[in-house]
Amino acid sequence: MGLDFIGRTLRTFGIVLLIFLPFGYFYFGASATLAVMSGAVWGMINLMFLTEFIKALVRPGGALVERAIVIGVVKFPLLYLTAYALLKVPMFKPTLLLLGFSGIFAIMFLKSLGRIILGLDDPMQDQQIRRRVS
Repeated sequence: MGLDFIGRTLRTFGIVLLIFLPFGYFYFGASATLAVMSGAVWGMINLMFLTEFIKALVRPGGALVERAIVIGVVKFPLLYLTAYALLKVPMFKPTLLLLGFSGIFAIMFLKSLGRIILGLDDPMQDQQIRRRVS
């Protein structure tokens, strides 16, 4: 699994959120659905910034310090300040925000479990497939 796993996870989670939106609105109401969606979007943005931050720091050619500082200045104070602001919105229950925040981890777990069950990361299977193709 490489960094493409994170991109695929973000796309999958975005699709899951789009599917959840009408059902959540119908069954749970507008404020509950908006709370879950806000937490989920915050989680996606957090993961994108974290990925870029790590890519800027851990590189074969050396760290891109200026880029890491800019991402760190945006991510840590501003992004977490918005999370605090979301928690202070009176119509958003913290449990619903937490459900949205942590939903991306459920998608990561299920995608990883699927890769393990299907054996997509098994090096022996990769060699067998290459032999069949060549």
